[in-house]
Amino acid sequence: MNIDEIQRMKQRFRIVGNDASLNRAIDVAMQVASTDLAVLITGESGSGKDVFPRIIHENSLRKTRKFLAVNCGAIPEGTIDSELFGHVKGAFTNAINDRDGYFAEANGGTIFLDEVAELPLSTQARLLRVLESGEFIRVGSSKVEKTDVRIVAATNVDLAQAIESHRFREDLFYRLSTIPIKVPALRERGQDIPLLLRKFAADCAEKYRMPAIQLTDDARQMLMTYHWPGNIRQLKNVTEQISIMAQQRVITADMLQYYLPDRMSQTLPALARQQQAGNSFENEREILYKVLFDLRRDITDLKAQVNSMSQGQTPVPVQQPVSIYPSAQPENVSPDDDIQDTEVYVEETLSLDEVEKDLIRRALAKHGGKRRGAAQDLNISERTLYRKIKEYNLE
Repeated sequence: MNIDEIQRMKQRFRIVGNDASLNRAIDVAMQVASTDLAVLITGESGSGKDVFPRIIHENSLRKTRKFLAVNCGAIPEGTIDSELFGHVKGAFTNAINDRDGYFAEANGGTIFLDEVAELPLSTQARLLRVLESGEFIRVGSSKVEKTDVRIVAATNVDLAQAIESHRFREDLFYRLSTIPIKVPALRERGQDIPLLLRKFAADCAEKYRMPAIQLTDDARQMLMTYHWPGNIRQLKNVTEQISIMAQQRVITADMLQYYLPDRMSQTLPALARQQQAGNSFENEREILYKVLFDLRRDITDLKAQVNSMSQGQTPVPVQQPVSIYPSAQPENVSPDDDIQDTEVYVEETLSLDEVEKDLIRRALAKHGGKRRGAAQDLNISERTLYRKIKEYNLE
């Protein structure tokens, strides 16, 4: 890997980041560029796959010829064959003239098939023939035509799974993936995330003639630990939102979290356990209840262990979750056991409404009645907090 060459390529194509997996992907693209081998680029949506076909084409012997990028997922199934391979006059309604397809247009150059997994199976068979022999037939014609194109494909779909479910041809997969390039997700690039935000912030500041935003250390840490499901595209959108909406130019973690969807579910361990178990939450109240249930179970387990130790027994964690109904009894617990008294005490005193009300009251008291700070501590929106204050008559 030639680091200097990779850095020059980054500058040329405005790629930001120094992650090793990113450098490896660029290096592979540069090495394969001088050949005519098919390349398959994989990675999550928004991770920046579209820059790699450009790197390959601009460093190939075909760089003076056409480069065509085709979004296979954006073309209706009924017209995809005509778009790719062309048609002859009268092939279908409105086919009033002969038309060249993309493979004829890109002859001698490079064609980039984005979202290649979206191609219908019949079109996949036609594409396979192009890869194997460079031959294709226009829609409505019987004449075999030749094309000399370099094919680079990309997808965010797990093709192994698509093959197993008979949505993608296995033989086409092996033809396309002669050289595979894996583009890392943003969350895998750690230290690159603040660099990208700085770049997007500078672009936004220049475009709208405003000071660029900056991050505090805690905001930077939050930025790097967020899971970024939308990858670079999402980071750019978030940066632009903050640049326009935030009144302050120095962004703290408390300010940043309002621009990160489901940030709450990423920071509450109890909630994360519930999500891994397959639960979904309809609203913020249910989220809070789930957290409280976990908290109550932890308290019950702790009291059971303390009780056992006081009796000289080996503490055994309680595995059964506590019922939310006061009359319910945990399984395998004797009515005469002291633990039963502990359970009854917890159930009778831990009313969810009362706990929620007390949490809100404490948060408001801590921040001198200021709802913004209280809402941040509670990890709920100010609108939700306002509704809760009215509901519990805390004004």
